[in-house]
Amino acid sequence: MQDLVRKLLAELGEDPDREGLVDTPKRVEKAMRFLTSGYRADIDQVLNNALFTVDYSEMVIVKDIDFYSLCEHHLLPFFGKCHVAYLPSNKVIGLSKIPRLVDVFARRLQVQERLTSQIAETIREKIAPLGVAVVVEATHLCMSMRGVEKQNSFAVTSSMLGTFRTDARTRMEFLELIKLRSGTATGSRLAAVQACGDE
Repeated sequence: MQDLVRKLLAELGEDPDREGLVDTPKRVEKAMRFLTSGYRADIDQVLNNALFTVDYSEMVIVKDIDFYSLCEHHLLPFFGKCHVAYLPSNKVIGLSKIPRLVDVFARRLQVQERLTSQIAETIREKIAPLGVAVVVEATHLCMSMRGVEKQNSFAVTSSMLGTFRTDARTRMEFLELIKLRSGTATGSRLAAVQACGDE
């Protein structure tokens, strides 16, 4: 990988041997290994048996989970917040494991739509809840640094499974709850998700 980075620097018109760039290939490799560490993660090890049988059937929400990922089209960052909810049937996930699960899928070359569905599908697979809901809102540097160059644009994606897909009241409760502390910006962003969910 370091040889490839050196070649890339040369192709960009730089001198890979100048003082400021001598260690750049090593730094880039280290950064890329970290930013794509999700490929090497084992979901079961990440969850570490933190799946518990509990007599609880109300909504569980972990919201405002910060994440950073790389767009697979340009290898530029996109980042934002992820909100996750599920309705347990008889098992719950340790709360700290949900942000770790988000990181596993964020630390890959991604598109936001796939990231959203992978998180939801994994939770459904691991604990078979009555329903799972995931909303991701993100800023994409491939839109703000290049291309259309719109600095204030963002993307909102959602995955609603089970009860969250079939029951409009449950879906609305989730969307209202994640708006509570997130403020007016998030509230307006989620309006489109709310409308789409009602279709």
